[in-house]
Amino acid sequence: MDFLKLAEERYSVRKFRNESVEKEVIDKILKAGHVAPTACNYQPQRIFVINSPQGLEKLKSCTRCHFDAPLAMLVCYNKDECWVRKYDGESSGFVDASIVTTHMMLEATELGVGSTWVMHFNPQKMVEEFEIAENLVPVALLVMGYPAEDSAPIDMHSQFKNIDDIVSYI
Repeated sequence: MDFLKLAEERYSVRKFRNESVEKEVIDKILKAGHVAPTACNYQPQRIFVINSPQGLEKLKSCTRCHFDAPLAMLVCYNKDECWVRKYDGESSGFVDASIVTTHMMLEATELGVGSTWVMHFNPQKMVEEFEIAENLVPVALLVMGYPAEDSAPIDMHSQFKNIDDIVSYI
């Protein structure tokens, strides 16, 4: 698919079929996250695949935005492996994890898997429920699955600010 067409047609899916996503499809989505660019290619991302009934139940205690998806991927970064900007000590971890999440979200769309990027979750609860090491920082949650027949984008999906309001040439 043409990239701009893919980017325009992708939307946050909040209603899924009760159908598992095949391992081969999950692996392709993970590969997209694996090859995503990170600062200095340090690759601090850590991705937790949540698709077991027990894992999905735990997920529901961490966010109300699970949408009963049959699959979720929690994207974290290892704070001990990030590039750090020398001028102000800013870590690349949050940006790296976001780039990885974006790559996976777009690959999922290309494969016919719908997703919603969820940031509305309790990170401490996520760490506790899934026994995540303290050096890993949860950033994004992709809830995923095959879109239900009646799944549709929200009304605002195709409304954009004027490009002149967001772009400046300096």
